[in-house]
Amino acid sequence: MPEFVLAIDQGTTSSRAILFDQDYSIRSLAQQEFTQHFPRSGWVEHDAEEIWRSVISTCRQAMAEADATAKDIAAIGIANQRETVVVWDRETGAPIHPAIVWQDRRTAQICADLRDDGMEPGVTAKTGLLLDPYFSGTKLAWLLDNVAGARTRAGRGELAFGTIDSFLIWRLTGGRVHATDATNASRTLLYDIHTGAWDDELLELLRVPRALLPRVLDSAAEFGDVSADLFGGALPIRGVAGDQQAAMAGQACFQPGMMKATYGTGCFALLNTGAEAVESKNRMLTTIACQLDGTPTYALEGAIFIAGAAVQWLRDGLGIIEHASQTGAMAARADPAQDVYLVPAFVGLGAPYWDAEARGVLSGLTRATGPNELARAALEAVCYQTRDLLQAMQGDWQGASSQDTVLRVDGGMVASDWTMQCLADFLAAPVDRPQVLETTALGAAYLAGMKSGFYPGLDEFAAAWRLERRFEPNMSESDREAKYAGWKDAIARTMTP
Repeated sequence: MPEFVLAIDQGTTSSRAILFDQDYSIRSLAQQEFTQHFPRSGWVEHDAEEIWRSVISTCRQAMAEADATAKDIAAIGIANQRETVVVWDRETGAPIHPAIVWQDRRTAQICADLRDDGMEPGVTAKTGLLLDPYFSGTKLAWLLDNVAGARTRAGRGELAFGTIDSFLIWRLTGGRVHATDATNASRTLLYDIHTGAWDDELLELLRVPRALLPRVLDSAAEFGDVSADLFGGALPIRGVAGDQQAAMAGQACFQPGMMKATYGTGCFALLNTGAEAVESKNRMLTTIACQLDGTPTYALEGAIFIAGAAVQWLRDGLGIIEHASQTGAMAARADPAQDVYLVPAFVGLGAPYWDAEARGVLSGLTRATGPNELARAALEAVCYQTRDLLQAMQGDWQGASSQDTVLRVDGGMVASDWTMQCLADFLAAPVDRPQVLETTALGAAYLAGMKSGFYPGLDEFAAAWRLERRFEPNMSESDREAKYAGWKDAIARTMTP
């Protein structure tokens, strides 16, 4: 009998492979970072071949660490960095260009032109998204226009497009399956989240040939079997979701009103709105949280482009820390009399501002400002941005009352007690940290395990979710509002005219 589900968590800066047992516990984990390429200001690329190698390597490492063979694994689940675009040759499987990463801003002018032409309301009505370089569609259009012969070859059906999940499925199945799931499709600017189909008008708007597109399946579905030569057996791929939706599943946020936030390179907060695709009045995104048995569950989402990446900047850009784990203790030692704000708009501002041209600002600096104050400002920026998102969501959906909101958190930054307490204080709401912090991988594993019969249904999984610690707010309202007013002033200084 199988003992494990193998989760592939293909993120922005690293690939992970994790084996979960039947009790949802981690039995082995392997991680491998890969190169970030910045060919121009605002451009971010990955080598899809390097990503592929990292996925295969980490899967083999995780299996070896647990002394597991293919017969011990019930299924594979995939969670992936969303919106990152790969186009590859159907014959050879080779990418025609480096992957354009979700953070990339090269299509800002394309988006601005479409907005100026009055296209955004129609796009938002169908996709739940805004015309922003963040999403896949304009990246794909750029590739077709800027890689020699790409548009002609795409029209002849020689090329395939996908987000990272589709590329991995194609490679894992030896080119037999070209598919994605509804959560990833919903992030492309090409998919109507209400009809559940690629949309001809959107394809025409961005001049994308339908022949490029993958088949769209449920988040728990039969995505084909892995070629036996890769891991010693034909393992079934049975779960796929964009990383943020996978984390929502891993946090068991299955009921309307439940909210999760993942703090990794960026921060992404999702609020489950059930069967209702809530139209945002506050520039939130409406997206598919999960799709099971052909029925979508919707969510409101807010995207913060820079969260943990701000801590990386302290380390790699300024050199004031050696390890991210130092920042909490440094923040605790910061001078409370200094109101230093960092708006980390290194690649523009995400929700609810959506200013692709904004760039970062440090305000409130004095001669006494030092590393501790900068560390605190970087961590507080994440908390302020989360409050921006929560307030916008509460304005959009009456089910999101502040009195009832509990935020379930995951990602690398949540290991910091200081940051999580700061988050609870600024939100005036409890923050719950789970025992299993690898919730993105757990969500992918659960979807695959549920489809394969290894794991039980949603209610049983939700009952098994385990809390490690709850952080309760203890900041006075006057202090909270004064600090937030300073943040809003710093934001105003950041926005482009």
